[in-house]
Order: sequence, then C-alpha cells, then structure tokens
Amino acid sequence: MDVLSEKDYVVIDDFLNDDLYHTLRNFLFEKIDAFDKAGIGALNQHVIKRSIRGDNTYWLNKIRDTSLKPFWELLEETKFILNRYCYLSLSGEEFHLAHYPSGGHYARHLDQFEGRNNRMISMVIYLNEDWLPSHGGQLEILDQNKRLQLVAPLAKRCVLFKSAEVPHAVLTSFKDRYSLTGWLLYQPAGVSPILG
Repeated sequence: MDVLSEKDYVVIDDFLNDDLYHTLRNFLFEKIDAFDKAGIGALNQHVIKRSIRGDNTYWLNKIRDTSLKPFWELLEETKFILNRYCYLSLSGEEFHLAHYPSGGHYARHLDQFEGRNNRMISMVIYLNEDWLPSHGGQLEILDQNKRLQLVAPLAKRCVLFKSAEVPHAVLTSFKDRYSLTGWLLYQPAGVSPILG
C-alpha cells in the first residue's frame, strides 16, 4: 500500500480469486435488468446527463445482497489494511455494479460530491472477459491535465485511488464493459452513507 500513499493510486492485478470473480460476474448478469441509468450529483442535485456519463448501475446493499458475503469480507480486510498501513479511518462503504454499453464513457471528474467529503478511497474491480486494447474503455488517471496512466479494464484487476485528489475518466468503450465500483468511506458513528 506504499504506492497508494506515494502516488495517490495503485493498480493491483488478480485482486480477486477465481471463485469470487465468477460469483460477482454471475450476480451482475442476474441483476442486469434491474440496472438504472447513472447520473451525476447527490440527492436533490442528481441528474442524468448521458453526454457526461453513459453507464448503468445497480447499487449493492450488504443486508440484501447476502450472496456476496465473500466480497463484503474482502472489503473489511481491505479497509483494515488501508487503515493500518495508510493511517486512514475508513469505517463504511458504498458500492455499485456498473455496465457501460458500447459507446459509453464518463468524462473527467473527481469522486466527491459538493458538500460531502467522506469518500476517501475509490475502488474499481473489473469483471470483463477477454478484453482487448481495441475495445477501449480504459480508466484514464490524471494529474491536473496531464495523463499519468491508462488502465485497461482487465478481469480481476483492481484500481484504488484517493477519491478527492485523483481526477479520472472512463474512455469510450466499444464493447460492453462491466465493473464493481465503490468508495471506502470515513463514516462517523451514526452517519449513514448516501447512495448516488
């Protein structure tokens, strides 16, 4: 986790074992008809702007989605490691499955809502089979206006980055693109996460 502290982001290949990868992919396809068009902004500021963001999402719920217990356990382990080695105070999470249909993209942005600062670490786990460079859909990691890295959305790959400090974009995908995306939160006792 030293890389995350030093560079503000880290790419980890084979983050998932085979069983958990297939569990997540199967769950995604079971729920695909329940996905909603994704928007930008939180609560009463939430709007759908396909020119900015072209994915569809399904928000996860730890109480409802009990078949994903191994994933929730992996999140707890990840938070423990980040708290210990990066001196964070992570105590919550909010996650969704994401589907970018062909032509989908997400313009440059930060993962922090106006008036909210509890998203500490963004986490993206890719669930794509046989991804080729010609399929596009890379995560573009930026520093101001300078590109630092293009990350291909390969199966089992995880990207962690500081939510409020790392501008990023999803480049146009030319094939259906799937991921599990979320945020590890600083969540004081008694505060519930706001999905959006």
